Amino acid sequence: MALRQWPHLRLANSKRLCEDRVSSRMRHQKKTIKLGRTADHRRALLANQVCALIQHQRITTTLAKAKAVRPLAERMVTLGKNGSIHARRTALAVLRQKNIVKKLFDDIAQRSAERNGGYTRIVKLGARKSDSARMAFIEWVDADHIAEEKPKKEKKAKRKESEAEPQEIALEAEQPTREEPKAEAPTPTKEEPAPPAEEPKTKKRRWFGRKSDDS
Repeated sequence: MALRQWPHLRLANSKRLCEDRVSSRMRHQKKTIKLGRTADHRRALLANQVCALIQHQRITTTLAKAKAVRPLAERMVTLGKNGSIHARRTALAVLRQKNIVKKLFDDIAQRSAERNGGYTRIVKLGARKSDSARMAFIEWVDADHIAEEKPKKEKKAKRKESEAEPQEIALEAEQPTREEPKAEAPTPTKEEPAPPAEEPKTKKRRWFGRKSDDS
């Protein structure tokens, strides 16, 4: 009866129901990439990735992490271009490493001074062998030089060592080995003739009950 008498209450209730349904089913204005982690873990992960990107100029990671790192990295560059004390404190609160913040403000922000956005680049690398995760590397667009990957150098060094080992073995085989002095054979000693064996003495048989002829 109350709803029939007051139609505006009925409209308010229907609007509230519609809002509840929309909020429970759709993800409007929810652009946070969760990465399967809690909020604190995700913040720490992204801060470490940005610090590694500032230090090494390029990092290889999964495509989802690279897309999550990109907005934070570009925000740090914007703070570096500002150059104020407040911007430095804000970057330090996020990254928590003074040497990284100093490099960001003194080096990377100065290189990107003429650019109004798009400070990073993501390049896809394909699937990872272990779990088929999509991989990519993210780097600075205005980077002076890019550090070479260390595993490739180690593989080449191992190949060179493996090639050098058979050559060394062949050289050792070609070198003549010194002949060791042969030990002189012992001179045979003359064996003394053995003494003649004594003839066994014949025992005289003794007949019981008879006297010998000699007696």
